[in-house]
Amino acid sequence: MAKSKQIIVRIKGFKFPNIGIGINPETGEKIQVKRALPGQLVEIIAKKGKGRILNVQERAANEVSPLCPNVNNCGGCTFQTLTYEDELVLKKQMVLDLLDKAGIELPESGDCIEIRPAPNIYGYRNKMEFSFGDECRDGLLALGLRAPGSYYEVCDGALCNICHEDFNKIVACTREFFRERAASFYHRTRKIGHLRHLVIRRGEYTGDILVNLVTTEGLDVSGFAEALLGIGLEGHIRGIIHTLNSSVADIVRPDHVGLLYGDDFFYDNCLGLKFKIYPFSFFQTNTKGAESLYTTVSEFAGAGTGDAGDIFDLYCGTGTIAQILSNRARKVYGIEIVESAVIAARENAELNAIENCEFIAGDVNRETLELLTQQGASPDVIVVDPPRDGVHPKSIEPIISFGAKKIIYVSCKPTSLVRDLEVFLERGYKLTELRMHDMFPRSYHVETVALLQKV
Repeated sequence: MAKSKQIIVRIKGFKFPNIGIGINPETGEKIQVKRALPGQLVEIIAKKGKGRILNVQERAANEVSPLCPNVNNCGGCTFQTLTYEDELVLKKQMVLDLLDKAGIELPESGDCIEIRPAPNIYGYRNKMEFSFGDECRDGLLALGLRAPGSYYEVCDGALCNICHEDFNKIVACTREFFRERAASFYHRTRKIGHLRHLVIRRGEYTGDILVNLVTTEGLDVSGFAEALLGIGLEGHIRGIIHTLNSSVADIVRPDHVGLLYGDDFFYDNCLGLKFKIYPFSFFQTNTKGAESLYTTVSEFAGAGTGDAGDIFDLYCGTGTIAQILSNRARKVYGIEIVESAVIAARENAELNAIENCEFIAGDVNRETLELLTQQGASPDVIVVDPPRDGVHPKSIEPIISFGAKKIIYVSCKPTSLVRDLEVFLERGYKLTELRMHDMFPRSYHVETVALLQKV
């Protein structure tokens, strides 16, 4: 059995997701170190080609002083110590390296490959999911983002700089409210305690705020809504809900949802359209970044009103892309497996007086796509915006069988994108444009839009 060893390594490279690459000075072999940046000299515990950072002995030459006081303890951000320009370079190269390794031919013109920066580097997130825990074993109740590799320790969420200051004020108020009442967080192994998560959503353009307190059963939350409503905020609280979750899994899953105040939804705008968003609706977490992303999708789809013919929006969620493309298409068909999202998509289309969008509840598979064929749908453009794991292998062939002139693949995980692109390219499509969008500054995540055209 291989033994772990303490060594010092200079980080030479970087790859997705968030992994620094160095050379083991004793064996000459590559070693992967999570959360290490190129140029750093790190002391690590190494085993089987992987390393865990003990401390950073030398910072990289391009590192700067971070603005976040939790930079060394928080599991949320990755690039708080890099200039934003260097962060963009790293993200772009990370995607290109994956494409190169897979042997995927890039567009001939270098102008067709770019990364677009986020409109805002700080305060950009419209949704944050904070966890209850403690900052040290048996310490005071804490509320924030989890420390790396920890189930219970969290960093102070009232200091987070990637969300609006309203979030921080709500976190601080919630933490003090439950500290005063000696409430405890839910301990998964002991199965004791109540407090689990606090999910806050805020409309970028409307200032609407929706607060979702997630607990196990049996916690007295009387007075909580009144406490939040007494905070001086730039935005305004539209609704406060209480979600009960008895699952052992560390996820926000609703067994029961109760309303403590106001509405169970909020509104926000995107590219001039209005969207009604429910507690568990998918809506891009960077609204202004999403506008840039969706503008790219719109450009790739077609130039003018109705020019794009029929469009399929697969994995459409609450229909954001479908509605944005509606003025470029004869008709847009959206498919989404989450029925509540389909209901919200129809509601939002009505809200925006859009009549040429049809939303269907179902999985993106042969059976559902055949229903569209029976309706006479013939797509010129197919937009694919799958979850992180990408398109299911059994779904790719039915998508290709439509023979659409264009397939626009929107990806939030480069490794899934590369895997699926290989199939599309083998089956008669060519990659003609590739545009990355930084939707999540200070993290390693990057959104990629690939335009595939039928050869």
